[in-house]
Amino acid sequence: MEFIKLSLLGILTLLFSTGVLAQKSNKDIERVKTLLFQQQKDWDNGDIDAFMEVYWKSDELQFGGANGITRGWQNTLENYKKRYPNKAAMGGLTFKIKDITKQGRKVISLTGSWDLKRDIGDIGGHFLLIWRKIDGDWRIVADHTSARK
Repeated sequence: MEFIKLSLLGILTLLFSTGVLAQKSNKDIERVKTLLFQQQKDWDNGDIDAFMEVYWKSDELQFGGANGITRGWQNTLENYKKRYPNKAAMGGLTFKIKDITKQGRKVISLTGSWDLKRDIGDIGGHFLLIWRKIDGDWRIVADHTSARK
């Protein structure tokens, strides 16, 4: 009888902890989605500095694109400002999430597509973002973005 009670207690503990972990996982995924779509709004407002706030402010940040790998938050910011010097070049941004997966307690991968509608010509492509929970919030630590041809 004692064995059955302990077994039931173990099963209930496992179910409870699994439910709590799933809730936390969903909360983390929702937070990352919120941050991504805030980036979209910041871009549409012509505010690259605000757009960059979710990136890890570190020299270890990695951004991969058509011109190779850029390292560092400041270098990534400068490249964005060079490539998109004004609101006309920035246009209107639309993100579409294709997949978002919790890879671990503090790592989320997000793949998606991006489209810019602009008077000077529309462009778009795909991206893979690696998010890491740093100091209690989610930050992009690696970004690989490609453009469609």
